[in-house]
Parts: sequence; structure tokens; C-alpha cells
Amino acid sequence: MAASPAKRRHKVRRRADMSLLGGIRPPIAILSALLLSLAGITALGFGRAGEDSVPKAVMTSQQHFAEDGAVAMRASIDESAADLARTAGLFNAGDPAQPDAVVDKIGSVYQKWVGTAVVEISSGKMLAARGENVPVAAIDTAKLSEKDGLSPRMVRLANGETRLLSLELLSWEGQPQQLLIASSSLRFPGISLGKFRSIAVIDSTGRILSSDGIPESEQVLTEDQRTGVERSKKQLKAFAKVAAKRAEEHPLKANVPGEGGYMGVSGSLRGDTFQGDRAVAGYAALTGPEPGKGTVATSLGLTVVAMVDVAEDPTRVTDPLFGLLAAGALLLIGALAVGVLLGTVQRPLLRLFLESRRLTRGDLTRPVRVPRHGEAARIGESLERLRRQLLGERADSDAAGAGRRGRIGARALLVVCGILLLVWSGPMLLLVNRADATAVVPEQITNDQRERTDTLSDRVRRSLNEGHADLVSVAGLLGERTSPEDMTKVLDRTRNEHARYRSLYVRAADGTILARSGESPRLSDEPKDGAKDGGKDAGKDGGKDGRPFADDITVLNDSGTEPVIASYAELSGRDGSTVVGEFRIDFINSLLKRPGLGEIRVIDAERRVLGGNSGYLAFEHLPSARLDELAAGTGQKTGISARAGAVVYRDGDGVQVAGAAPFVGGGAAKSLNWMVVSWQPAAGLAIPEYNLQNRTVLAGLLGITAAAACLGWLHIIVVRPLREVAKQAESLAGGDRRTVLYPRHHDEVGAIARSLELLRQQVLEQRKRDGAGATTAPADVPAQAPVQAPAGRN
Repeated sequence: MAASPAKRRHKVRRRADMSLLGGIRPPIAILSALLLSLAGITALGFGRAGEDSVPKAVMTSQQHFAEDGAVAMRASIDESAADLARTAGLFNAGDPAQPDAVVDKIGSVYQKWVGTAVVEISSGKMLAARGENVPVAAIDTAKLSEKDGLSPRMVRLANGETRLLSLELLSWEGQPQQLLIASSSLRFPGISLGKFRSIAVIDSTGRILSSDGIPESEQVLTEDQRTGVERSKKQLKAFAKVAAKRAEEHPLKANVPGEGGYMGVSGSLRGDTFQGDRAVAGYAALTGPEPGKGTVATSLGLTVVAMVDVAEDPTRVTDPLFGLLAAGALLLIGALAVGVLLGTVQRPLLRLFLESRRLTRGDLTRPVRVPRHGEAARIGESLERLRRQLLGERADSDAAGAGRRGRIGARALLVVCGILLLVWSGPMLLLVNRADATAVVPEQITNDQRERTDTLSDRVRRSLNEGHADLVSVAGLLGERTSPEDMTKVLDRTRNEHARYRSLYVRAADGTILARSGESPRLSDEPKDGAKDGGKDAGKDGGKDGRPFADDITVLNDSGTEPVIASYAELSGRDGSTVVGEFRIDFINSLLKRPGLGEIRVIDAERRVLGGNSGYLAFEHLPSARLDELAAGTGQKTGISARAGAVVYRDGDGVQVAGAAPFVGGGAAKSLNWMVVSWQPAAGLAIPEYNLQNRTVLAGLLGITAAAACLGWLHIIVVRPLREVAKQAESLAGGDRRTVLYPRHHDEVGAIARSLELLRQQVLEQRKRDGAGATTAPADVPAQAPVQAPAGRN
């Protein structure tokens, strides 16, 4: 049963709608929209690449500096609490000790506390004290048994300074319980501030507990300097209030998504200007080393604020003219490319669609308007030949004129449009606004690279010194009557409390291992001859008087997959026996994982790599000669000791900021003469020139992506089916009546294929009618012989 006219109209309308969704119009329209959007982004975005007089890289660097301070403060507080707890545990495990002996032992091993005291809990009597007066009156001994009664607490002294009190119990059977108290200041251990930076620790209310870097008014000479000091104090207090408020936020909400690095709340602040300098600050709340894991330090609610004055450069603002010119050029090139697609691909295809529909409806009076070039011309010629065939002409009568149109196809036109768009996108991606030759690295970035590297160097040195101090503390409690079983218990407890050791063991003078905890020792069982003589090899495998090696801390090997770093402390009363601790190289590497410093390496006195924050080979040299020269120059003493240095390199590899800092300070690690070297490409810093380069590259990538996506869409959905339809149309017009034409998509090309199929069926019906008329012709009129089609065409 034939469909009604209304249903046929509905079906035609639905097919027309489908052609709009999947035909030639959507990719061209989307390409136009994308190019317009990209032009707008280009015009508006390039002017913002350097509009801040203080680059974002400087602000981010202050944030990282505050994070370094927070990490150092948290590690110092936690290390002090752990050392006091471990020392008290070792005393409790041995025979009862006199209070004076306890505080003397703590003072001789650790120099981190400003005051120590031992108090009898039941009577409140002071039994022993060393150093600064400990504010014992601030401790309520009646509440020590309550929950968190022994937690560290902060006490404000009469002079305004704040002290952190750590508490531990001393308990021996048959004696009154005693309270061990250690008082420490909230000053930063080993933070290199430079000349113009100040740093402070604040509590949860924004009150400054301790600060460093701002001189007192009486320490400066001129009135301008006094005004600057007062302004700095006022600005630091303002920063402290804001930082304390922001520190209360959740880290996932407070930190910028995607920046990563620090797990706590951190950020940067912008202050007022003074004599052309802008005050900027970074802040960071103390957080644990692992997500969701609190420590003694994190329970105090402290936040670190680091402030520095940065010279503003009002000329460092990008001219928006480049963005306008680039956007105008994109509009011209895009209009030309879209015009080519509209005039040479879309319009001829739509015209063919209408012509093919006209022929299928039986309108054969007017010739087909044949396009000039490409597949559309081939299909138009084929439709004209089919029209003439339906009017009674022979199929081979016009074969000689077929294919006379130009052969510039739609695929070539897409290539032309792609080249036009590449003319704009290619230079943006590869040539325009290259920053390596013009980038100005702010001086503050270079200073921060130096100071942060110096801070990191001091942190590694202090960690090694802390490890040696632990061994000294353990050795002081292992007497000549201590059994190997008790030694093993002490070693196990020490290794479990500190993750820095891979192995702890007690070694006799002849190399025999008396007790061990952890992995197998890597120290040779027998000292070498050089060790006995105190010669050249003494620093490696042995020292005088039966010591395992000459220095307190040394590297036991000079080759292999990882360095073996060891320290020792002598046991009293055991004829040269020592406690030896071998450090985990992963522990040292974990200290180097700080964001914003790039690649970091720890090198020895011969400038061989011992550790790093990323992939490296042990005992290899630095990756470039210029870094080796920087390390050699920084290692030279200027005055009493060597000083940290930083430099900006410019060469064929781009711009690079590098810093180096030797071990400076006392302790067992001083003799190592190690150094920390860091370097990073300036291209990774958020400075105006590289911001402009990155945005230029992004614009080029977006242009190439838009062109590839839309032109590729056109090629797959339109051009490839169109080429197939052109081939089938020529075959049909040439006499192929058996091949059925199927549309690939419900679009304009598919509609043309359906029309060709209808025309094929009409030609077949016409042949049948002509054949039937020839068989019933009158006898006196000879019938015309049927036209023989070429072989393979029927």
C-alpha cells in the first residue's frame, strides 16, 4: 500500500533534519565558531600574560620558601620530642640515674634545648636544672595523668618570648616518679634568610610567637631605616592575621588545584608598597609528612610566614597590540579558509543535491547545472548524461565528452584550507614570542634558588648530625655489663623510632658484631692495613685505636649502585667497641623532595653524586660542565667558610637557574665537605616572557587542533563518501545498470546516492518499456534492433 502524501512529506522532512546533523554544514559551522573563539581568546589573553608588576613565579617562590620553613620547623619539633622520649626510655630501661646525670647527659649529646630540668612530681621539688630557667610553674603536675597530660605545650614568658615545653616521665621501681622537662625556642633551625627577608611563627590566632630577619629599631642608624623597620613589623603582623585565618581552611579548598607538592595549607600574599618595593609573603601551616597523619608539631596549630620586599617593575606589562594583530590575522585567514569550503565544497554539493532530487521527480526539461571542479563536477556530468538517457539518447553517445572537467578534488581543497590555517598556527607554535632570548629572570628568583638550596643543605647536614647524636646517646647507655640481648633491644627501639637507619649494630674492635638490628652490615669485618696505620684508607674502612673508620660520618664505598653512609660512636668501658649506624640513602633523598627547586643532587668533596630527588646514578658526575664549575666555585672559602651561590645560565639549551650550597656549620657531618646543587629551567617558571610564550604555543596548538578536527571530520564524513559516489555515478552513466547504490550516511551525499539509485531504476524501467514496445511493433514496420551495451555493463 502506497504511503500517503503527508507521511511522505514527514519522511522527507526527517531526512532533511538528519542531513543538517551529519552533513557538510556542521563541521564548517563548528570550524567557524572555533576560529572566532580562538581569535577572541588571542585578543584578550595575550594582554594578561604579564600584567602583574610582581611575577607569579616570585609569589610562588615565597610560598615554597614558607613551606620549607614549615617542614624544617615540624621536623625540628618532632625530632626533639622523639629524642627526649627515646632518651627517657633508655634511662628508664637502665639502673636509676641521678637527676644531675640525666640533664648533663642530655646537654652533652643534644644542644637543641635552651633549658632542661628534672622535677619530682609528688612534691614539685626541682631536682636538677641546666641552661635557661624552665617555667616549671606553668605545668600542673596534678593533671599529668590525664589524657594528653604529657603533650608539648607553649608558654609565654614575661619578656614576650614563647617557649615550647616537652615532657617525659622518669620511672624506676622503688623511687618517686620524676618529670623530665626540656624547653626550646620556636626559632627556625638552619633557615637561610638572605639580606632582606624575615620569617615568623604564628599561632592559630595570628599572634607572632617568634620572628627573625627584622632588626630592632635601636639596631639601625638612620631615621629612614627606623621607618622601614616599623613598616616591616606592621606589614608582618598584617600578613600574620591573614595567614592564620587562611590556615583554618581545608587544604583541598585552600590550595590551588593541580599545584600539588605541599600537603598542608599554603599560599602567597601581596602587601603594600614602600619606596618602590612591594611586600610579598608566603605562608604554610605545619602539616604531617603523610596525608592524614598528625604529629606532635602539627597539634600545636602553628603557621610559618615568610616576608620579603620585591622591587616592582611597572614596565613589565605585555603590550596587547600583538594579541589584536594575531587575532585579526586569524580572522582573515579563517574567513578565507571557510570561504573556500563554502564556495568550492558546500555550495556545489547542495546544488547537486537539489539537481538530483529534481531529476528523480521527473523534471528532465532543464539541463543539469554542472559545477566546475572536482567530484561535484564528475557527479554533475553523470547526472546530465543520465538526464539525456532518460530522454531517449544512447548511453554511449556522450561518453566521449565525459571527464572533461577539472580534476581538482575536494580532498585537495581541504589540504589548501589546512595549509591556510597552518600558516597562522605554525609560526605561533614554533617561531613567535620565543622567550629564551628575551626572558628576564627576576633577581628574587635567583636569590630564592640560592637561599632554599642553602636551607636544604643545612637540613641534610643537621639530619646526619642528629643521626650521629642518636648513636652517641645509645653508646652512653650501653655499659660493659650490658648483654647482647639488651643491646639488641636498644638497637631495635632506636631503629624503629628513627627511619634514617638501614642497619644498627655494635661492633667490637676486632670486627666482631656483638648485636645487630636491621639489615646486614656492609662494613668490613676486618679493618684494612691503612686503617691500622691511620693512613689514606683510614677514612674508608678503619681508624686508629680500633675505630671502624677515622671520621664520625663517612662513605664506606666509592662505587656500586648506592653509597653506604655510616656513623659510629664509641662505647665506654668496652675496649674500642662502637655502635655503628648505616643510613638509608632513601632517607637522605626524601629530604631533597622540595617543589620549586628543580633537580637536586647531593655531591661529595670530589663532586660525585651521592643522592638526589629524581633518577640518578650513584657516584656519577653532575650532568653538565657548568654545574660542575658552579660547585667548584661555591666550594671555595670566602672568609671563614664557603658560601652558597646561584647563577643564571643562557646557552643553546635555554635559560637555567642553578644554585649550590656547601655544608656550613658544626657537628659530625662538617668533615664530609658535601654540597647540595639544584637547577631548573626558567621555562618552567611563571615569568611574563614564558607566560607569553606558553600562551602563544597554546594558541597555535588550539588552531592546529581545530583545523585537524574539523577538516578531518569533513574528509571522513563528506569527502570520502563523495569520491565513492562520483565513481559510482560515472559507472552508472557509462552503462552499469546492475550495481545498486547505497547511501553511507543520511546527509547530502547520501541523498545524492539515493537519487542516483532512483535514476538507475528509472533507466531500467525505461529499457523494459522500450523492449516491450519493440516486440509488439506492426508487421509492416520493421522493429529497431536493440542497442547492445558494452560487455560487462548489463
